[in-house]
Amino acid sequence: MKIYVVGGAIRDQLLGLPVKDLDYVVVGATTEQMLAQGYTPVGQDFPVFLHPVTHAEYALARTERKVSPGYKGFVFHADPGVTLEQDLARRDLTINAMAKEADVNGQPVGDVIDPYGGQKDINNKLFRHIGPAFSEDPVRLLRIARFAARFSDFSIAPSTLTLLKEIHSSGELNALVKERVWQEISRGLMSEKPSRMLEVLVEMGVFELFFPKMNSNNASLLGDIDLAANHQLNLSQRCAVLLSSLNVEDINAWAALWGIPVECRDHAVLVRELQMGLQSATLEPRNLLDLLNRVDVWRKPERFEELIKVADLLRLPTKQLMHSYDCAKKVDIAQIVQEVGEQGSSTGAKIKQLIEDKRLLAIKSN
Repeated sequence: MKIYVVGGAIRDQLLGLPVKDLDYVVVGATTEQMLAQGYTPVGQDFPVFLHPVTHAEYALARTERKVSPGYKGFVFHADPGVTLEQDLARRDLTINAMAKEADVNGQPVGDVIDPYGGQKDINNKLFRHIGPAFSEDPVRLLRIARFAARFSDFSIAPSTLTLLKEIHSSGELNALVKERVWQEISRGLMSEKPSRMLEVLVEMGVFELFFPKMNSNNASLLGDIDLAANHQLNLSQRCAVLLSSLNVEDINAWAALWGIPVECRDHAVLVRELQMGLQSATLEPRNLLDLLNRVDVWRKPERFEELIKVADLLRLPTKQLMHSYDCAKKVDIAQIVQEVGEQGSSTGAKIKQLIEDKRLLAIKSN
């Protein structure tokens, strides 16, 4: 039985990047041997075990065979006779198909085991597939686009791009589940250069499939989404930037299509409403207060700060709105509640209206 560290950890180590997660493959072992050494089985589709001390995941070396559409349409085979090279062969890219032996502490040691030329492709900054089975998994199309956002100076090998386009033409993308789509898109958005993900999807001819109402030639959008990454905005903010060219109806439709988190959808909708409000011909005190109410600044001031950062990045005129907020938030809510209570008519509706009137007056007076 031999244990190896495989995949992204070896790639990142060779690139001089921080290694965050270690993936382990066990060659020459049976389920019974793993259990005898104290490992706990957790895999449902194929044998995966938790280390008895570190609880890291260790998978038995395996091969796979496509039997039905979609990324779940594979049958896996694991036994002691499956070699490390066979296990690595089922991976997507050469740069993700390298390994090192694991020491007693689970750390990668020794020479790089590189049967498919991953080191050469790292040096050439190239995404290259391992074999023809690459096009059988539709998720790989999104993974390559996401990798391009992280490793933005890499290019896609022409033969690999051809296979990626075949994934689209084969209809395999119809079997994708929205959770996996959003997982890959969100990881791409949180990468160093998200615009590369969008550009690569255009190269593959699938941009409109994932972003049906967006303009793929919007150079301003590409610049803005990278600016959001440079400013280290969070996922909800980056999503708002990404969807800033859509109307509210289309934002909601896109959110439903891919099942994006509520907070991401809300940020996008509210930024769009800020766009519409702040770009109107006149911004009267009533309009400004309505905008503040719409973004629920009184209950969610932290979210408002996030929305304003997005609005500033999109070059919206936020100065007047921020001044109005500074004025309106000085209204003493506790004092209003006390005064109404002393009058003996403490109703929620009356208090709410008085607060609204005081805030409007504060905005008008400054």
